[in-house]
Amino acid sequence: KALARAISDIAAMGGWPTQAVVTLVLSPNYQLGYAKSIYTGLSGLAREFGVSVVGGETARPATSTGRTAMISVSLLGLVEKGRCVMRSGGREGDHIYVTGSLGGSLKGKHLQFLPRVWEARWLSEHYKPSAMMDLSDGVAKDLPRLAKQSCLGYQMVYQRIPRSPGCELRQALNDGEDYELMFTVAPGRAEALKAEWLKTFPTLPLTNIGWLCPKDQSMGSELDQGGWDH
Repeated sequence: KALARAISDIAAMGGWPTQAVVTLVLSPNYQLGYAKSIYTGLSGLAREFGVSVVGGETARPATSTGRTAMISVSLLGLVEKGRCVMRSGGREGDHIYVTGSLGGSLKGKHLQFLPRVWEARWLSEHYKPSAMMDLSDGVAKDLPRLAKQSCLGYQMVYQRIPRSPGCELRQALNDGEDYELMFTVAPGRAEALKAEWLKTFPTLPLTNIGWLCPKDQSMGSELDQGGWDH
């Protein structure tokens, strides 16, 4: 997860991850095998996306009591000129999309996700979203952020929110750590995007959950006043 969430951030801008630096802090109470198992997990995901673990630090905490563990990953990435997607490019009327299903992170989903690198790369090449980010803190927190960065408001159709099995709407909006993509595309490209996405990623749902609008027309509810607050 420590590496996957960093890869997800790179993907959300249309980029490709390249090199990672890992800092590992462990108390002496851990066996060497535990440290090796962490790097085994990191290496498996790194190979999948061509990431090189190029360095970092290994240290122990100031106090040696208990079982302290901390993993910090810094990640570099590259994106071709003209393909970088920010949060701030949304335009009035743009449709808002999310990939996959939302909610359920508290049941362990947050430990089993796969960063949407391939999907984001495909989008940046073929449809160049006007704005894009990954859903780390929940739609209820992240959609207002995207709209604010684009100097707009938003309208959300709650009945369309794709929910993970066993999740209620409130969980889908607020649980966070979905690490799915949320992006905006001009309405004139909606039908073509829907058809091409289905051909290219037939097992991953893509859902239109609303649209961007002027700030004074933004209409939220108590349902989207949550999300993870750092």
